Amino acid sequence: MLVVLLAMMATGWGQDTVPAAGEPPLLDGQDGRELLLREFRPRSLLRGNKTDVAQARYWTVDVHTHFFYKQRHNRQALADYVDLMDRNRIAVCCSLDGRLGSQLDEHIAFLWKEHRDRFVVFANIDWQGDGDADDPRSWACQRPGFAERTAEKLIEAKQLGISGLKIFKRFGLGYRDSNGELIKIDDPRWDVIWKTCGELGLPVLIHTADPLAFFQPIDRTNERWEELSRHPDWSFYNDEPGDDFPSRKELFAARNRVIERHPKTQFIAAHLGSSGEDLTRVAEWLDRYPNLSVDPASRINELGRQPYSARDFLIRYADRVVFGTDGPWPEVRVRYYWRFFETRDEYFPYSEKAFPPQGLWRIYGVHLPVEVLRKIYRDNAARLIPGVAERLEAIGEP
Repeated sequence: MLVVLLAMMATGWGQDTVPAAGEPPLLDGQDGRELLLREFRPRSLLRGNKTDVAQARYWTVDVHTHFFYKQRHNRQALADYVDLMDRNRIAVCCSLDGRLGSQLDEHIAFLWKEHRDRFVVFANIDWQGDGDADDPRSWACQRPGFAERTAEKLIEAKQLGISGLKIFKRFGLGYRDSNGELIKIDDPRWDVIWKTCGELGLPVLIHTADPLAFFQPIDRTNERWEELSRHPDWSFYNDEPGDDFPSRKELFAARNRVIERHPKTQFIAAHLGSSGEDLTRVAEWLDRYPNLSVDPASRINELGRQPYSARDFLIRYADRVVFGTDGPWPEVRVRYYWRFFETRDEYFPYSEKAFPPQGLWRIYGVHLPVEVLRKIYRDNAARLIPGVAERLEAIGEP
């Protein structure tokens, strides 16, 4: 190696690529600055198939959308998205933003005034109620009979036409008990809620924990460093004395105990159960809990970087995966989902953003068999979620 280096120096090779001592780096950012990671925008030179999938192969059901939190009841934005749904063959969206109370009534009225045939609504639990946000001791969930009152509200909401219950990740990672500790997912106080959902035929779509990287130090070894450096509040790593975030293992175990205790209630683990980087673990859960399904919302970034394993997983569990995007998204991102599920394209973006927002990589299509696509896109949702099958029939797609 030394001989090679001496020869290179003697011939002058490399003098144009290695800056002299004291000179600024040749690979710099704008205005002669050293290139920073946040400014790095590599353009792939790979040339391969680029399949333009303008719409899904079948009319689909998007079980994971947020039309209140992302659109704030903007009627023009809703109309624009319904047009997008038509172009892309999205028959039905499940909006997960119907917090029990006035927000549920307003959300139902907003979505169903003109588009009742295209939307179903999931309710949310209002843990705080009229309590002070900064004083969990005052929250509604600390008062005797809270779970029973919530169950009664769910019965009333079912009569209004809701189709499920959505549990956000703050349940286990944000909401606190009267003693200041985080509320436990498997606290038996909430069992009547899960039991009632089973009796009403309402699936529980639950977001528990987050990707593994969010529970690791934000350092140079963390594969989501760039994302977490922009959103340090997304980290649940216990790096200081007194931090009390439970581990992912503890959160998953608590969620699974709830699923096991309520076999007559259908659960949908959002975002591949927050374990998209470990499909073997997700498979173990699906094998163990027959009342569990998963959605891939905001996780084609994980599936698409392991296309062989992802394809095997999606085919094996074709009856247990329901399609979801975490939208509403811009149309270009929606179409990346069709490209991922339906093509064999290689190394393409998973987001419309110039800098990948969920990992510095690209994805590969898994080219699922048509019978698997149909199950994931629509049939599983029609079987699990009340109101979906009727809407599919109305649009002419039984």
